[in-house]
Amino acid sequence: MECRHSRANRGREASHPIGEFIKCRCLEMNGDDGMSEIPEGQYYTKEHEWIRVEGDEVIIGITDHAQDALTDIVYIELPSEGETLGDMDEFAIVESVKSASPIFAPLGGEITAVNEALEDTPELMNTDPYGEGWIVKMKLDDPNAVSSLMSAADYKAELGE
Repeated sequence: MECRHSRANRGREASHPIGEFIKCRCLEMNGDDGMSEIPEGQYYTKEHEWIRVEGDEVIIGITDHAQDALTDIVYIELPSEGETLGDMDEFAIVESVKSASPIFAPLGGEITAVNEALEDTPELMNTDPYGEGWIVKMKLDDPNAVSSLMSAADYKAELGE
């Protein structure tokens, strides 16, 4: 099965929002019944990012489901520390052997740290998406806004798992 993005971009590198790519990739997996790892105690977005609150900061990365759908991640264009983002601003681009997908800030705030290890080892997002594969740390404009995001149970339901 080929998604509309693949048909439209045949012969060139596809670029589409990670959420759209995930939907397409899931259809291509033809019944892979593997369940994604979805840790409790953090928040999730429909665009397949996770957010973990640690003190007055949040850590953001892509979910296990996202990295599985993207397949082998080979490069990430990282943002700069100190950059200010609004809700749903694009802050990174992840390139895999299949496509390039933008990553969005689930909530607005200032980037306080960037996972520089991903420059040399972007595959950490595949091997340890909730640990060493984190992308950025942020200080949110509104720390209470995380309550508007999905819980692990909500995200499992979103994925149909």
